[in-house]
Amino acid sequence: MKELVEYLKQNHITVATCESCTGGMLASQLCDFSGISSVFKGSIVTYQNEIKEKIVHVSKKTIEEYGVVSEQVALEMAKNTKELMEVDLCISYTGNAGPDVCDYKPVGTFFCGVAFHEKTCCFELHMSGRRNEIRKQTIEESVKAILAFLKKNEM
Repeated sequence: MKELVEYLKQNHITVATCESCTGGMLASQLCDFSGISSVFKGSIVTYQNEIKEKIVHVSKKTIEEYGVVSEQVALEMAKNTKELMEVDLCISYTGNAGPDVCDYKPVGTFFCGVAFHEKTCCFELHMSGRRNEIRKQTIEESVKAILAFLKKNEM
């Protein structure tokens, strides 16, 4: 996490998050670092579909067609929140932390959407363990992938 924060600050990349299953965990971890306010604009926690639709403007059709635990929803969350918050980078999460199957996706299935300038990507992650362990692992693993994506797509 420290490497990501330093990268964002050094490159003046503004960031926001849109989190569902992680419940704001990434935003909270970003705020652990001094000086993050120079790049971090805020976060939206969209735990229920109603909020994804009304606040972040995720298409109801997308949710119905692909399920809330999907690459398509993660990408819409990231792209729409990036525009809403007027940032360079938005990171989103949707997934299933358990204990039951959701949208036919097993426990531990997560999608991390990334919208960076005009580029987007989505990372599919599969974690195991208890609910909060899964959420923490998701943040840890996705941060590595996000940092690699940013470095590959430097402007």
